[in-house]
Amino acid sequence: MGYEIDPTVLRLLREELVAVSRRAYERGLVAGVSGNNSLRVPGTDFAIIKATNCCQGDMTVNDTVLVTIDGDVLDKDRKPSKEWQFHLGIYRERPDVGGVAHLHPPYSVAFATANEIPLLVHAAARGHLRILKSVDLMPAGSMELADAIVAHFENPEVRGVLMREHGTVTVGPDLRTAYYRTEYLEDNAKVACLAAQIAGVRPSQLHLAVDLAPLAEAND
Repeated sequence: MGYEIDPTVLRLLREELVAVSRRAYERGLVAGVSGNNSLRVPGTDFAIIKATNCCQGDMTVNDTVLVTIDGDVLDKDRKPSKEWQFHLGIYRERPDVGGVAHLHPPYSVAFATANEIPLLVHAAARGHLRILKSVDLMPAGSMELADAIVAHFENPEVRGVLMREHGTVTVGPDLRTAYYRTEYLEDNAKVACLAAQIAGVRPSQLHLAVDLAPLAEAND
């Protein structure tokens, strides 16, 4: 843990976290002060996460918190989001993960509230998301919730987890990729609802009404 981070690199990483978080808010993928994103400082056991009780749409670099992946807060005047446990748990379990996005995209949360996982109904979603999982309703910020989420991400093919009545978690080799996977997840959930209306079935029964294609490679 003695690694020194170049101050310029640290500033750029904080700005990246702010930029992605602001985009999420502007696209309606999170409301109020909800949600939290993070990124790993490349090549280290440090991460940067959103500070607690701040709106992603209003974030500045002062709303980011440098932590170790073991949970030590290095910005002593700042408090990380209460969901820090599953962010850091994912980084400990998955050295290949460089970014974690936790947002509240409404169509995806609607599926989670109905205790369903949306079928991957279009090629982009199948290619970029691979496998989706879900966890039941658990207290936000709890170790119970963190353990359940991290357990799903032990499988590297799982790229998204839906939390019942709560939100979503997506991962990637960097924060932008993790965030884009939330966009694909939300777009897929919306298309699944619309396709189900057209086919006259429940979204969970779409595979009975249409011939969904097998897993496709993601487009670059």
